[in-house]
Parts: sequence; C-alpha cells; structure tokens
Amino acid sequence: MTLKTSEAAPTWQCVMVCWGDKYPIELINHLMCEIERHAPSCPRFVLICDEPKPGLRADALTCDFPPFFLNPQFKKGGCQAKLAMFEKGVLPEDLPSIYIDLDTIVLGDITAGLQLMDSRKTVAMLPSAIIPFGPIGRTLWRWTAKRRYARGNSSMVVFHPAECHYIAETFRALYKKHPDFGFRPMVADERFISWVAQAHMKKLPNNLIVKFPGEFMFPWRWWLYVKAQLPWVRARRAQLAAITLNGLLIKPEMLVNLSEGAIVVDNKSRQLIWSPKTMGPFYLAIQQYYSYLKAMG
Repeated sequence: MTLKTSEAAPTWQCVMVCWGDKYPIELINHLMCEIERHAPSCPRFVLICDEPKPGLRADALTCDFPPFFLNPQFKKGGCQAKLAMFEKGVLPEDLPSIYIDLDTIVLGDITAGLQLMDSRKTVAMLPSAIIPFGPIGRTLWRWTAKRRYARGNSSMVVFHPAECHYIAETFRALYKKHPDFGFRPMVADERFISWVAQAHMKKLPNNLIVKFPGEFMFPWRWWLYVKAQLPWVRARRAQLAAITLNGLLIKPEMLVNLSEGAIVVDNKSRQLIWSPKTMGPFYLAIQQYYSYLKAMG
C-alpha cells in the first residue's frame, strides 16, 4: 500500500520561529498547509516559540526558545533571536531543515533548496550583497581575515541542525565580549550566519525564492512594466516557489487591502505598482494566497 504524504516518515523538517503575538495562528497554519501542499513529501513542522500556540495544527512540533535568545535586544530589527534555531538541543538533529520566515508566500515546492546541499555542513541563503557566495566570497573572507564576505538574507535558510551548533555557540561567545554589537557581523542574524558559516555558504537561486521588494519594486516605474514582459523574467518567475516579504513595509495586511493601481514607495525610493501589468500572475496569486486574512476581517 502506498502511504499518503502525511503518513510517511518525514525526510526533512520545516522550521519556523515566532516570538510575541505579531503573527496570528491562522497565518502560521496556512503557511504550513501551503508548504505541505506543494512539497513532494510532508515535512516535520517545527515551531520555535516563546509561548503556547493554541490552535496550532496538531502535528506541528513546538520547541521552547532558549532564554538567552529572548533577550529584548535580539528581538528588534536585527532578529538575532532567530539564531536560536542553531542552539544545541532546540531542534531535532536527525533531518535536514529548511527554515522559512512566517511572512513568506509559498506558491511551489521549496524542497528544491535541499538539493543544494553538497554535505550536511552546507548552509544556503538568498544572496543580498555584491560579493557572491562560493569561491569568490570564501577567498575574500580568508584574504581579509574574515572582514569581507558574501552576505545573505535569512528569510529562507537550508541547513542541517546537527552540523550548525557552532553558529549559536560563536554568537554566545562574541556577545560576552561585544554586548553592544560592536563586532559588525553581530548586528543582524543573517549577517552573522553569513560571516560565521562563510566556508559552507551557498546561494538559493532566484528561480526558487525572491525578496518581494527586489523582484517587484524599483525606483523607475517604467522598468516595472518592461521587466514584467521580458521572456527570461517571465520564465524564471514561472518557476518561483516562494516570495518573502522582507523588510518592515510590505506585509500581508497591506497587500490584501491595496487597490489595483496603488503605488507604494519604500525608504529606498523603490516603487510598487500593484497591478497585473507589473506583477503578472502574482497579482492574483498573492491575493488568493492571503484571501483568508480578508475573511478574518
């Protein structure tokens, strides 16, 4: 007998982190549901949280935040609290993991990220700086005594928990010396991961996941219309599995309330034109993805 996806033993785990009450349980459950729906096999869902989550889907495993990472300093813009997922004893260590931010739109199979792992030591993230992950980034990191390095965005992180305890351990040790984050890589979780794991970093490709502002916003409005029609952009976007709403401006509650043609400008002067002419099929796909929020009122 062929087992249903949800009945088979998991071969990977999907990790999420939540502190406070910013994200409603309906959003967390919806994200888990969409990940499961698109993946070829059902993962073990693991939520690291600081308080009970009544209403969370029954098969999700919850793990307590280590007290150290609930430091109020770590729950601000730098999101160092997310480094708790690398703390020994927090996550089960038997399966490779994909961490995903709660404000991520999942439209396809994210498990393609697991195929990027050359070994259990691999850590994969979206690139977010000019210096690329790989030989160039690693060489520069070594040549500059780790002062220069490729940096990534931690909206999605592919890693194996059993091989990454050094990330949390190194952060703890450095925090004792630099409680003011005077050591530059400590200013944000994604910068710290990039720095400490540089020797094992790989990039997540932009046909798997993109950052919403980088993909759908730009200072020149005309370019948004042109970009949406470019054949290679349309082909790449057709493969996208996830869009992350990184940053503080573009969030689910904003998107569900935008009118067609609305223009949003961020603090970098990048503009969003909320229209099918600039967004293509994602204009409707994003609205459908978050339609349950409107139903909630």
